[in-house]
Amino acid sequence: MTQAAKAVLFDLDGTLIDSAPDLAAAGNEMRVARGLDPLPYEVFRPMVGSGARGMVAIALEASPTHPDYEALRSEFLDRYALRMTHETVVFPDVGPLLERLKTAGVPCGIVTNKATRFAEPLIRALDLEHAVSALVCGDTTPHSKPHPEPLLEAARRLQVEPAFCVYVGDDLRDVQAGQAAGMMTVISAWGYLGTGEPIDRWGADHIIATPGELLKLLSMA
Repeated sequence: MTQAAKAVLFDLDGTLIDSAPDLAAAGNEMRVARGLDPLPYEVFRPMVGSGARGMVAIALEASPTHPDYEALRSEFLDRYALRMTHETVVFPDVGPLLERLKTAGVPCGIVTNKATRFAEPLIRALDLEHAVSALVCGDTTPHSKPHPEPLLEAARRLQVEPAFCVYVGDDLRDVQAGQAAGMMTVISAWGYLGTGEPIDRWGADHIIATPGELLKLLSMA
């Protein structure tokens, strides 16, 4: 393992878990309730990293400036809460990756913009609790990503200096947060990735195509 990596932090949605099917379904439920046809799953998937804001924008073309946005956002979150474990799964090969890191004594944490009310039950339902030693959610600190504070809080909880942490995520904000926190940044290219500029322009230290590549990157394979 490289000297610069004594702990690994992960984003949740699009990095450890594939939650897009349930998020998209909640958006389509809102459309059907209004007499609109469902949209293809592929339309929703890239915007999962934007959370409820992105899903409401796709489902009903309502941005935060829309007069009913807050009510629509609340409706979306309530619908998602009822179905968030229906189709969500851990990405292939993530389980073995986390087990390998645990066996090697490398502490892992999750830093997500997802609110605690969703992240904690999801992690329990997907049996990820045993693999991570820190969970920092979007409402854990006064700031959310791309601010570095959630990542710095996770490093404090793991008792590892930020410079010795790796942060793995699938969104530009993950790279920005990791860089601001002084951590090595890695893009999980199997994730959602948004619809902006290509990921090779995000400025991350590394891009990996599969979870197993992280072990090679950390000289553990």
